[in-house]
Amino acid sequence: MTTAADFLPLDTGLPSLRASADHCRGCALHEHATQTVFGQGRADAELMLVGEQPGNVEDRRGTPFVGPAGQLLDQALDDAGIRRGDVYLTNVVKHFKWRPGRQGMRLHATPNTTEVLSCLPWLKAEIETVRPRVLVCLGRTAARALIHPSLSLAQYRGTLFTSQLVPHLMPTLHPAAVLRAPPALRESAFADLVHDLATAADTLTQDQDLP
Repeated sequence: MTTAADFLPLDTGLPSLRASADHCRGCALHEHATQTVFGQGRADAELMLVGEQPGNVEDRRGTPFVGPAGQLLDQALDDAGIRRGDVYLTNVVKHFKWRPGRQGMRLHATPNTTEVLSCLPWLKAEIETVRPRVLVCLGRTAARALIHPSLSLAQYRGTLFTSQLVPHLMPTLHPAAVLRAPPALRESAFADLVHDLATAADTLTQDQDLP
């Protein structure tokens, strides 16, 4: 089976990875997407945020987290005391998976397991290149791809894990899930996201304080 691994360059620097990802045909999602949406941010970022996939706005603009969910994430980062410019932002899946809606709208469709596994080599290459000390999984798809395939986000949200990939892994809510939450629950969901991001930042500080 063809996967993204067949398109990885020998040079694993971010510019080479990004250029090679533009030509990835590791799964069928590229056939209906406008373009590949690769990660963006500091090449030496200590904090990496990983979502599920680009959305409609990201697909059009080629940049991760610039749509409504990205705007909410910006607010959450600011409330948590984190500069977006200090973070590396990316997604597990690099192409927008969608289904047609009314009046030509393109509606989000969740990537299946095969699509996630096919695209995972890009994310692992990003992690190995950036080498963050804390990685926050935004949403269930990222958490299950990087922590455990049956992880319960409701049970383990905000929990710090260790892995061979990075020293600290944490699952939390995807900002899109906060936007979709019922109005009565949206404020508390946003507060949970901010709390977890602040915990990630505190973890970095605590690591720096170790002898």
